[in-house]
Amino acid sequence: MRASALLFWGLAGFFLLEDIGYGLWTLHDQGRIEWTGTVAMGLCFIFGVLLAFYLTVSSSAPNRLPQDRADASIEDGDPEMGFFSPWSWWPFALATSCFVVFLGFAIGIWMVMIGGALVAVALVGWVYEYYRGFHAR
Repeated sequence: MRASALLFWGLAGFFLLEDIGYGLWTLHDQGRIEWTGTVAMGLCFIFGVLLAFYLTVSSSAPNRLPQDRADASIEDGDPEMGFFSPWSWWPFALATSCFVVFLGFAIGIWMVMIGGALVAVALVGWVYEYYRGFHAR
């Protein structure tokens, strides 16, 4: 976590310098400060400081991550991610139907309704995949 903390401290410093530079540049160029970008970069600086401070404080905790310990092995950083259906086509069907929904926002509301129905079918199919057919339990 120490490397992550240093990364976010550097990122916070970068956003602070960019915020000051952007404010001065817009003041010089337009005669006034452009507040939208200045505030946005200031908030990015604050977000970076919050993350860096949290990671700095938590890196000294007794239960460190495996990548922070010198005696850790590769298997220590390999968590259980859950069960995923290896031959399932439902994730592809859900992604395709979501594509139809978002395409409908560009083309017409009628296509959003068709895509919404397809999303419902794909979700039900994916959730109940192991209740029917060859892999039923």
